[in-house]
Amino acid sequence: MKKNLVLFILFILPIVAYLFFASGVNSFITLPTITSNIPNVDAQWKSLNGEKVTLDKKITILGFAGQDILANSGNFFTLNQKIYNKYREFKDFQFVFVAPLGTEDQAQRLLKELGKISDVSGYHFVFTTPESIKAYHANLKLLGKLDNQYGTPYVYIVDKKRSLRGRKGKSDKGKPEYKEGYNTTSAADLHNDMMDDVKIILAEYRLALKRNNADRQI
Repeated sequence: MKKNLVLFILFILPIVAYLFFASGVNSFITLPTITSNIPNVDAQWKSLNGEKVTLDKKITILGFAGQDILANSGNFFTLNQKIYNKYREFKDFQFVFVAPLGTEDQAQRLLKELGKISDVSGYHFVFTTPESIKAYHANLKLLGKLDNQYGTPYVYIVDKKRSLRGRKGKSDKGKPEYKEGYNTTSAADLHNDMMDDVKIILAEYRLALKRNNADRQI
């Protein structure tokens, strides 16, 4: 009992207080699960430079880039500024985008432009057929759909256990709230809701790390 009380005072209470004062939008202490255990990206899908891409043991911002990656480059730059640059130094934090085969050159050009303002080592693209993209997206069990170019302006938060996280329940105003993704065309959505939610999921893992370290010391 005393051990649990010490852990609560030293580690849990400061995290709760931090989330309460730092978060003006999301009332959740932990981020609810929208879809549990989503599929990993297929190891057979093509990646840039032959790199291995996985969602396992990673905090992932998952997106579907569509066929016109460069036409939507503004969305990537907004996401980069609002989310990636703020959290890219967190260990195991990554961006993964699924895109149709044939868009590899566009992805390379996009990363080259982003590389002028950011370290893009946390960005990963995987490429597969439109049919595989539709099947993979369907397995996420989302209300939102892909457009006719096999993309969407929305991105999704996936935790280290491959659960898709978002908002489900009641807002801080007591109203029903459901949010499965974040609109990259809206700087306000990224700056307010998504930044807040990424902050919460990173705090979850910081808390888990502190608790594990404390358990080893006591």
